[in-house]
Amino acid sequence: MFVFGNFLIAIARVLQIVLNIAMWIIVIQALLSWVNPDPYNPIVRFLYGVSDPVLRPIRRRLPVYSAGFDLSPIVAILIIIFLQHFLVVYLLTMGNSLR
Repeated sequence: MFVFGNFLIAIARVLQIVLNIAMWIIVIQALLSWVNPDPYNPIVRFLYGVSDPVLRPIRRRLPVYSAGFDLSPIVAILIIIFLQHFLVVYLLTMGNSLR
């Protein structure tokens, strides 16, 4: 069980890093949407390409576009924070209990 506990801890740490990166990409993409960047810039295309698959289902399911502001990044960040505090902490707890 020692190996499985360490495996769960490693998964939790990697998931935490991935969720942090996803959150920062969404924040940067939301900030870039205010300044109207060049759509042919490779960095801008990467940011939109990575964040749109996350934001598109939120935009489609929830009426989060109010008064000209797109609130889907806020909803996505709240979901990421929930996953960090629920799933990552749960995996860490399970991994530590199996050690």
